[in-house]
Amino acid sequence: MQSAGNRLSLVMIQFTDVSVRFGDRQVLKNISMTVPFGETLAILGGSGAGKTTILRLIEGLWQPDTGSIMIDGQEIVGLSEQRMTRVRSTMALVFQGSALFDSLTVRENVGYRLWEQGTLSETTIESRIVESLHFVGLDDIAEAMPGELSGGMKKRVAIARALASQPRLILYDEPTAGLDPINTHIIKELICRLHSQDHVTQIVVTHDVETAYRVADHLVMIDRGEKIFDGTVPELKMFTDERVQAFLHPDAVLSASDEGVYSVVR
Repeated sequence: MQSAGNRLSLVMIQFTDVSVRFGDRQVLKNISMTVPFGETLAILGGSGAGKTTILRLIEGLWQPDTGSIMIDGQEIVGLSEQRMTRVRSTMALVFQGSALFDSLTVRENVGYRLWEQGTLSETTIESRIVESLHFVGLDDIAEAMPGELSGGMKKRVAIARALASQPRLILYDEPTAGLDPINTHIIKELICRLHSQDHVTQIVVTHDVETAYRVADHLVMIDRGEKIFDGTVPELKMFTDERVQAFLHPDAVLSASDEGVYSVVR
């Protein structure tokens, strides 16, 4: 990693007035946000709010209709696929469904990207596999098949696979979805350890408020494609916007108007 003195900025990701439209549907509207190096951003919002679209934009899989997206000082909007591939090599994605290859062992899944890249020695790859599985507490299942694992173990293997490539940026798509409380706690603690020990920049897309509270340095909330909050956990808890309060306290929602503004029981 470059020293701070060699960087133009301490910002890892910068969105400026990013909008995305699919047909008649406005998926994102004038989204601006900043993710500093080494920090963890949680993006909160309900289903269809536009959270996962942000991940697809960062990966360069989709292009915005308008706006700028800077990653480590480089504009990626309009970037060629060849140059975008180099940008992607610095990041890793932990999928909501883990996305392990059923026909490969845990060891083979964790090392898959490294073998595909073909730039490291076999000894280095094996060392990274061991280190990554140790980090997530799964040293003894390297030869197991994904079908033998619980949902929580699969998610931890997915994190190990991400770590093996030594990314500067990790993207998580609903990392605790469908997990029981114990495995949810484990995943949250792993994300926190990556922040405190390795200072990896992380973006966690989630609808789970407690996960966001635990892992985030700061949070962005998206509602129907619009950013309605950007700040810290204490600031979010005190924020009085009714859409924010309705998301944080769904049990208090009494009704919703046609405009999408909630009435909340006080």
